[in-house]
Amino acid sequence: MSDEAPLASLAHEAGEFRTAPGGLEWTGRQETLRIEAWGPDALRVRSRVGGPILEGLPGALLDRAPDGNGAGPAVAISANEASVVNGAITATVSLTGRICFTRTSDGGELLAEQDAHFWWPGPRLRTAHGNGYARLEQRFAAYPDEKLYGLGQHQHGLYDQKGAVVELVQRNSEVSIPFVLSSRGYGLLWNNPAIGRVELAVNGTRWVADSARQLDYWITAGTPAQIQRRYADTTGHSPAMPEWAAGFWQCKLRYRSQEELLEVAREYRRREIPLDVIVVDFFHWTHLGEWRFDPAEWPDPQAAVKELAEHGTRLMVSVWPSVSPLSEFHAEMERRGLFIGTEFGPVAHADWPDKGIDNTVQVAFYDATNPAAREFVWSKVRDNYLALGIEVFWADACEPELKPGYSANLRYHAGPGLEVGNIYPRENSRMFYEGMHAEGKAEVVTLNRSAWAGSQRYGAVLWSGDIFTDFATLRKQIPAGLNTSLSGIPWWNTDIGGFHGGDPTSPEYREVMVRWFQFGAFSPIFRLHGARYPTTPFGPTMTGAPNEIWAYGEQAERIMADYIRLRIRLKPYILGTMRETHDSGLTPMRPYFVEFPDDPKSWDVDTAYLFGRDLLVAPVLELGARTWDVYLPAGASWTDAWTGDEYAGGQRVTVDAPLDRIPLFLRDGAELPIRSQGANDS
Repeated sequence: MSDEAPLASLAHEAGEFRTAPGGLEWTGRQETLRIEAWGPDALRVRSRVGGPILEGLPGALLDRAPDGNGAGPAVAISANEASVVNGAITATVSLTGRICFTRTSDGGELLAEQDAHFWWPGPRLRTAHGNGYARLEQRFAAYPDEKLYGLGQHQHGLYDQKGAVVELVQRNSEVSIPFVLSSRGYGLLWNNPAIGRVELAVNGTRWVADSARQLDYWITAGTPAQIQRRYADTTGHSPAMPEWAAGFWQCKLRYRSQEELLEVAREYRRREIPLDVIVVDFFHWTHLGEWRFDPAEWPDPQAAVKELAEHGTRLMVSVWPSVSPLSEFHAEMERRGLFIGTEFGPVAHADWPDKGIDNTVQVAFYDATNPAAREFVWSKVRDNYLALGIEVFWADACEPELKPGYSANLRYHAGPGLEVGNIYPRENSRMFYEGMHAEGKAEVVTLNRSAWAGSQRYGAVLWSGDIFTDFATLRKQIPAGLNTSLSGIPWWNTDIGGFHGGDPTSPEYREVMVRWFQFGAFSPIFRLHGARYPTTPFGPTMTGAPNEIWAYGEQAERIMADYIRLRIRLKPYILGTMRETHDSGLTPMRPYFVEFPDDPKSWDVDTAYLFGRDLLVAPVLELGARTWDVYLPAGASWTDAWTGDEYAGGQRVTVDAPLDRIPLFLRDGAELPIRSQGANDS
């Protein structure tokens, strides 16, 4: 091939540049590519084939971009390329529409789009489905030394997810939040709730939306802490956490009656153990989708709320998004179009047991993307729960839990299922947030089994779903929680002890429970839950074995009670950390590298973390372990919170870890009330 051939090809492919509000546009071969400043040190990239850029599509970014760096972006257009400079990040666009992002300070490459082939396609591929929809692909270069974190919460056990293929779809315990933070100094949000996947391969990164109208992503540059702050500014800050939410939450599958639940709360009081929240699980209702207590089992819930409140305990109630055909509201909701629609077949999305029938029924899910549907469901929650004094809600099964999970058959108010399906859990939490605020209730906390980018701004607590009950599963929760934090969700927890099973009489499981409980005490939310063995058959009358701290024997009870009291002593520190989260976006559960990015080893530690700025937590993750190895990051000095021994950072130490002790270290002489008054070092 002659030297002139590539030049001729370039001339054929070349587009043209023009300035646009906040940035610039490139057009070529029917594609419009827009790059604009979107908050300090950040850029938004959108691409559409066949027309101008569409506004108002569902996404994660707030309606208005955060204030910029002051002077606004600098746009330059020359004969061969164009650039947009916005603070710490610069985007340079070639005549063929390829973008390279660099650090403004030194020109170092952060991330570059990568062509799939030297001829066709380029870095952005559109495979048409018709009617303006297409399978969209965005390709970026891979870098051999790069580490990638975030992407929500997954049970694969990976911390650095380089090399992984991660589905962008919501499932129980698999929470899709399409944001990655790179060790190269950038964070990238795939601003698209479409079903798809991301491939973090050694030969390139590829983001895929199975069906969408427009490609859209946001990128920022900086340190990990700066990236967290910019991301929160762009997708929303969490509310300030209420004081009570930082305490201990008691739950099990399930308390079957008002008296059973109240007796558990009374027993905590008799044992002088603080209890901030106790939870009413599913099947408390008359029928699924009627959102009210069954009076046969809960004869006077308002009296229960009053009794609990007198002793400082709040009642949380489970609110499901699904509606049985036996519900008195099913016909009205279907007539008004308040359910998720289907392209083929009836409006039914899962089979589920309900009261008054021996077999399962085909239930529908309300359409949380529809403002009218949110208003309808909230009106029932308001009248049947809030009116009784219940102000804390458990948004279970909010992926939504479809069976089968065939998104292509769904029609939401916000768009087709393949285009918008991942946004559902965020809009479900929005229902509670907006409803509570409309009633003048400023403190909004909901417990959610799924989330999407921006869920944090609606007071959503995420938990890691229905997981198993062994040390291997416990270990996976630490990278899951850290990646969740890096994805912008600060309020996170697990079912302490895991969900599926666990025998309270087993010595081995009691040790799992104690070690998990210690980890829970240093999680953003401190909540005990699970379906303990033996359980009864699945259905409206089901329950599991006792799951209160005294169900695990005297030694375990003593240890767990001590950690509840420790959590209470630490409330001022925890609430201060939560205020920092609300103000800055810096999450409470922090990977080492958020505080110590210059320590190369800090990017690899996935079994320990910082809880706020000053407390290092290293859970014990093996049966029978009574000592534990901990890496202490360089850049600070560290004091063993139990013994007072001091260590320089940048080294691995082995410390005693008897069953009643989780390794904890204080940073640079920080003082926290870890040991109760009069405690010794033994």
